[in-house]
Amino acid sequence: MNTSNTSDREISITRELAFPRELVFRAWTEQKHIDAWWGPTGFRNETYEMSVAPGGVWRFMMHGPDGKDWPNKIVYIEVKKPERLVYTHGGDDGTEDISFHVTVDFEDVGGKTRLTMKMLFASVEACEKVKTYGAIEGNRQTMDRLEQHLADMG
Repeated sequence: MNTSNTSDREISITRELAFPRELVFRAWTEQKHIDAWWGPTGFRNETYEMSVAPGGVWRFMMHGPDGKDWPNKIVYIEVKKPERLVYTHGGDDGTEDISFHVTVDFEDVGGKTRLTMKMLFASVEACEKVKTYGAIEGNRQTMDRLEQHLADMG
């Protein structure tokens, strides 16, 4: 994978959250929490396996509001509590041709959290393809759901 200039193969989102990063990190790494908020508005998750550790796997089904199911597989590369998660994300059915590398940073900002998620794709074409699926708006909705869940956790 070419890692020089990646801006044309990357989708990035940053969100300032009014919650401590330890809480935000828990929301990302505990099944009971992530199943409640992960994904765009109207989606729900069903986790089959979740081991948040280097080499660990999270397998889950995203159930879309239109009734379509989206099998997902995440493989964790780096877990640095409560600062960073690095993983690969792709389909879990053998047919998904787009997988991508994700880095999520949880920065403490005076007791609040600046969350930055960067999705890096192998090619410009792969990045553009997920954008046609609504990835940018979907990420915004997912962060909205995370923020609401954090308020419910508090």
